[in-house]
Amino acid sequence: MRQIKIFTTLWAVVLCFQLNAQQKLNPTVENFEKETYATNGLEQLAHELLDQIGPRLVGSPQMDRAHDWAIQKFESWGIPAENQKFGEWKAWERGISHIDMVSPYIKSLNATQLAWSPATKKPLTAEVIAMPAFQSIAEFHAWTPKVKEKIVLISPKQDYGRSDYQYKEFGTETSLKKITEEKKSNAQAWKNSLELIGYNANTLPAYLEDQGAAAIAISNWTGIMGANRIFGAKTRKIPMIDISNEEYSQLYRLSENGKTPQLRLDIQSKFKGNTEVYNTVAIIEGKEKPNEYVILSAHIDSWDGGQGATDNATGVITAMEAARLIKKFYPNNKRSILVCLWGSEEQGLNGSRAFVEDHPEILQNTQAVFNFDSGTGRITRINGGGFEQSYDFLSRWINAAPEYITKEIETTFPGWPSSGGSDHAAFLAHGIPAFMMGSLNWGYFGYTWHTNLDTYDKIVFDDLRYNTILAATMVYMASEEPEKVNRTKRIMPLNKEGTPVEWPEPVKANRNSDYYFVK
Repeated sequence: MRQIKIFTTLWAVVLCFQLNAQQKLNPTVENFEKETYATNGLEQLAHELLDQIGPRLVGSPQMDRAHDWAIQKFESWGIPAENQKFGEWKAWERGISHIDMVSPYIKSLNATQLAWSPATKKPLTAEVIAMPAFQSIAEFHAWTPKVKEKIVLISPKQDYGRSDYQYKEFGTETSLKKITEEKKSNAQAWKNSLELIGYNANTLPAYLEDQGAAAIAISNWTGIMGANRIFGAKTRKIPMIDISNEEYSQLYRLSENGKTPQLRLDIQSKFKGNTEVYNTVAIIEGKEKPNEYVILSAHIDSWDGGQGATDNATGVITAMEAARLIKKFYPNNKRSILVCLWGSEEQGLNGSRAFVEDHPEILQNTQAVFNFDSGTGRITRINGGGFEQSYDFLSRWINAAPEYITKEIETTFPGWPSSGGSDHAAFLAHGIPAFMMGSLNWGYFGYTWHTNLDTYDKIVFDDLRYNTILAATMVYMASEEPEKVNRTKRIMPLNKEGTPVEWPEPVKANRNSDYYFVK
């Protein structure tokens, strides 16, 4: 075992030497690089967070375990950390689900109870009824009484279940045109139907619940085979589930053809009142300017259809591993370095928005925020955030990293201030230099973003090593900067009405939300 470890370390040193043969790195940055390639720190963190704790839905026991785990890891590296409460949330614990078709034949379905779904008090067997696209409001009112004691399908069926890229690669020009037009027409018909009846995907489940439905079923298919987005239930008393695309469409076809399919639902979950919600904040105190801050930012919460791997365990382990490197190889950090692992990002950036409200003394003395929340790919895009002088300092910080990492990064200066999307926006709204570290998507939005396929095996650790080295380097450089960087905002362009676009305004954190709020 010792021989293997020595060989691995030597290989990493040789690799780094080869990659940097034409570039002289700062010794601290060189140590960041060597350590990253010589250890499996990222893999170990991912294993502990994803395999042992799992998905981290706000208000769930796994969320609490993740916060406590992060503190233990930081403290094992000699980095003080604490959980900072910012509010409360509905406490909910997922249980075992069995969702089976029992007629016209028996089949266990690939289906998931949605987050915060009510449970079945006992196993429920009921007929499935499919909601059609309505042509008139009278037709909708005539259909509504039929939902009583039924499991109601409220998503459209998909007649074409292959991903678009396969139709483009293998289909004839004629069939591709036909399929494209039919999909567009069906989607428009469904949209028109919802507008006609005056409900949407968020409000319709509660209405049907009030009409006596036994359960609500959807299929939130991404267009990628096998991938469904798993969000929160919109019912208060009856279960709400998501069913895989083809199994859902099979049930829909059976129902619309009068074959009366039946499902048996045994869905276990528990509401447990309210629970406290936190941000985990670790600090490496500055030696020269302890009251000025550089922040590594990532949200630790997730949806729970998969494991929350690329959204956002990858950001968490990148920030944590960068902090470990900084603690080990940058002992005299000039400014204090905070690692902020936010809670309840998925419900509207609540953790980061609460932090900037609760810590004005930190906010006004923050040098820079580096936010990691764009999947598993290596970083290839950095936007200047709308700060007029961002080129001056960001370019220097980026270029201190190894050239094989920086050569792929496209920068935009002065860039544009984000008003949402991820936690850097909470800082930008207050005029604080905060930067989203944009990465190659690896099919992120169709494949893993909020889906049942967001799992450990989708992580590209080679790319995360690039990101970890870059993160540690940029934090180091921002900390070493002689003075606080220039915060002058760019002149904003005119909108279509001829008036200047406004800088994003701060948004208050939601600190005590009901469980129906979905980002």
